[in-house]
Amino acid sequence: MAAEGEYESILCVKPDINVYRIPPRATNRGYRAADWKLDVPDWSGRMRITAKGKVAYIKLEDKVSGELFAQAPVTEYPGIAVETVSDSSRYFVLRIQDGNGRSAFIGVGFGDRGDSFDFNVSLQDHFKWVKQENEISKNPQGAKLYNKIIACDPGVCLGLQGKKRDKPRSQGAGGSVLLPPPPKGKMAPPPSSTFSNHNTVPQTGGPEIDLDSSNSNTVVQSSNPSTALWGDFSTPAR
Repeated sequence: MAAEGEYESILCVKPDINVYRIPPRATNRGYRAADWKLDVPDWSGRMRITAKGKVAYIKLEDKVSGELFAQAPVTEYPGIAVETVSDSSRYFVLRIQDGNGRSAFIGVGFGDRGDSFDFNVSLQDHFKWVKQENEISKNPQGAKLYNKIIACDPGVCLGLQGKKRDKPRSQGAGGSVLLPPPPKGKMAPPPSSTFSNHNTVPQTGGPEIDLDSSNSNTVVQSSNPSTALWGDFSTPAR
């Protein structure tokens, strides 16, 4: 049972619930809602499911005053405290208990299938959490990790969130940091120069050669050999 002083949380509230007296189960085939007087419920009110520690409580209360009519402590689900019927998804059998430990079985039914679905899922989710808590308590290392996550430990949170880290710079063989290459730019032109040796014959594709008819040994070059070889460098190429 739940320990004293534990916080009680609300799992589900349904405003309409019908309660039926049910006959004893005659065979092992299970309960059948068709055996109940479905058109004449013995009591009607609201259902509130709460949890205190690992125990869930199904409470049947008056719609107006909130006075408790009956409650069913649930320590496992599915189990003897809550059973389904074989012929409908809207009806269940609850084992209610009083403060003296006496118990009885009653039938409850929802008018809408959506309410019965919510009732079923609320209990399943609670006992799924209970199972996880039991597994964590058996594994001390897992419990420590779980507590770190709950406490939002900075190291754990960063790892869980997958925070991106800066990529390290690539290093050379000697451990030095390799700087990125400089931005692309225009290549500076070679300096212009004037050929001082007039006897040098330029290569094919160079300046035109004019042979003087009076002196066949004289080589005449263009007025600006560097311009003919490299082009005009007065302004940088764009």
